Amino acid sequence: MKLSNRTKVLEQEELTLAERIYLPAIAGGMMTTLKHFFQKPVTIRYPEQKRYLGPVFRGHHILKRDQNGAERCTACGLCAVACPAEAISMVAEERKKGEETLYREEKYAKVYEINMLRCIFCGLCEEACPKEAIFLRHDKMVPVFNDRNEVIFGKDKLVEKMDDRYLRDGWK
Repeated sequence: MKLSNRTKVLEQEELTLAERIYLPAIAGGMMTTLKHFFQKPVTIRYPEQKRYLGPVFRGHHILKRDQNGAERCTACGLCAVACPAEAISMVAEERKKGEETLYREEKYAKVYEINMLRCIFCGLCEEACPKEAIFLRHDKMVPVFNDRNEVIFGKDKLVEKMDDRYLRDGWK
């Protein structure tokens, strides 16, 4: 039973001997293989070579120090409030006598922790900080965790070392 009168009859031509034994297809595949064989490879040898991550990459968190070595963080809590994942927690404390060289302000973060399992690397903590104390490094990735106890980064992993200062292009 025909549904319409618009049927079209297709006629196929007979395949040649070369087409029947797939010689053109094999030759085309070999040409593609040879073309890629002589091109520069796109992969890198990762442990020896590091890929440039770019200036907008958000990686490892760092708590900055000023020129004198004092911590910039004043434990205002704006970074914790701005964090959509609620990954940042801190405990503020008053500075004691004799600690003037360690902290810039009267109040400082006694405990500053970032839960790296919760962090989404959005950079909102960096934007919210009025003292420019926290940054996400563009040149260093967060290390791999082997244990659940390693995912909470405290001040021991976050505070900048004075012999390894983090500077971006364009900073003084």
